Amino acid sequence: MKNSSTDNMYVGKKVFIGIDVHKRTYSVVSVMEGAVIKKWQTSASPEKLATQLNSYYSGAEIYTAYEAGFSGFVLHRTLELAEINSIVVNPGSIEVALHNRVKTDKRDALKIATLLEAKRLRAIRIPSKENEQERILSRTREQLISERSTMQNMIRMRGHQFGLIAPEDRRTMSHIFVAELIEVSPSSEFSLAIKAYWQIWKSIDAEIKILEQELKKQAKSDPKEEVYRSAPGIGPVSARVLSNELGDMSQFANERQLFSYTGLTPSEHSSGDAIRRGHITRQGNRRVRRVLCESAWTAIKKDKELREFFERLYPKTGKKKAIVAVARKLVGRIRAAFRQKTIYQMNTIS
Repeated sequence: MKNSSTDNMYVGKKVFIGIDVHKRTYSVVSVMEGAVIKKWQTSASPEKLATQLNSYYSGAEIYTAYEAGFSGFVLHRTLELAEINSIVVNPGSIEVALHNRVKTDKRDALKIATLLEAKRLRAIRIPSKENEQERILSRTREQLISERSTMQNMIRMRGHQFGLIAPEDRRTMSHIFVAELIEVSPSSEFSLAIKAYWQIWKSIDAEIKILEQELKKQAKSDPKEEVYRSAPGIGPVSARVLSNELGDMSQFANERQLFSYTGLTPSEHSSGDAIRRGHITRQGNRRVRRVLCESAWTAIKKDKELREFFERLYPKTGKKKAIVAVARKLVGRIRAAFRQKTIYQMNTIS
């Protein structure tokens, strides 16, 4: 219970809260006017934390921040509903002091609170509840494809282990390839192991097909689909990922905001009057970044202006940086199509 003598001490003040989120607990640190005023640990209940904050700091403007991760946005939405200001930040954007390798929950929470008070944290975009549900399909498909690759790699590893696959054999792992391995199996144990991996692989294939059917249904009812599919290099799967992750891109106030979200902003190093731009920051949405860069390689084969843009850049920057620049231009043009309520305008290569 709060001491009555402190009832009014936070009225009109701004209190900044850093939250280090774990599965079972939250580590919380509060800062006001540059000083730590409280540290505590509580159970990972968004409602309980919201109640605590409004009780401890009655009358104050409360600002909170935590890192994006497994916990999603339930905590954020609960805090906002309780009239507590909340932002979620990309873990990669949290500043780390040089040579500081000590990491504890309370240190992390303190760092977040301190940076929040200093206005040195940038919030990520929070999807709507509906959008968060929609993206489950495309994200689950991505995860299953990764699991399938793991099974394929395990089979290949076993084949190499027993000399059944030559070091120079670069064939793509396929069901026919696996059947051939079993035919030349050196033992029943080897066959059993390979069949176990293979069965999981086939089971994953079946689940991916189900998800892809649902994604097709999703696309048919999505008004954004036509705009995404009109862009060069954007196929059915890419369109689902971009639509579910980016939505209607006219929501981004400007291209800088869009590039920041996608992680396609070049890093910048300055010294005096000299400014040098390097590799992309990689702090944005990695799924979107991967899809855009893959699509850019196809886009330069179809869009004349993008092709010419790429050819002007890569002799100076190298192909990787050039294709990232193409990806930025591509997504910028898709955003323009949304803002103009039209489809992507392309100058095709004859």
